[in-house]
Amino acid sequence: MAGKISYQIVRPDRLMHEGEANSLVLIAHSGELGVLPGHAREVCALGDGVVRINHDPDEEGATQQRIVVSGGYAEITGDNVIVLADHARDINDIYPDDVERTKAEAQVELDKLPKGDSRRAYFDSKIAWCDLLLAENDKWGKQ
Repeated sequence: MAGKISYQIVRPDRLMHEGEANSLVLIAHSGELGVLPGHAREVCALGDGVVRINHDPDEEGATQQRIVVSGGYAEITGDNVIVLADHARDINDIYPDDVERTKAEAQVELDKLPKGDSRRAYFDSKIAWCDLLLAENDKWGKQ
């Protein structure tokens, strides 16, 4: 099955990335899901982790792009994949000091709110996203 997969990585505010790949590895709630050209049609819920996009060498010789995602869905239609992520960031665009600062600011705001306040969910989610970015950066960053 020679060929390529067209893909799009979309987050709520914009189309983050699109192109052609040899294969993708999605992070689903049930584990990793490998996608090759000609994959059966499928829709899956995304978990928290790294989507790996395997492609021919780019200008710098890299053959894999990594995108940290949290939540959302992926639609696979044979030779096309659309990832609709709740949150997404390229692993190379994670700056730990900025993430730590954002996390600390969110914690301060969370601590101001009384227990049972529905606005706490926003800050809980923001802190969890920061934790995920830091963990994945430690695991995958700058390789």
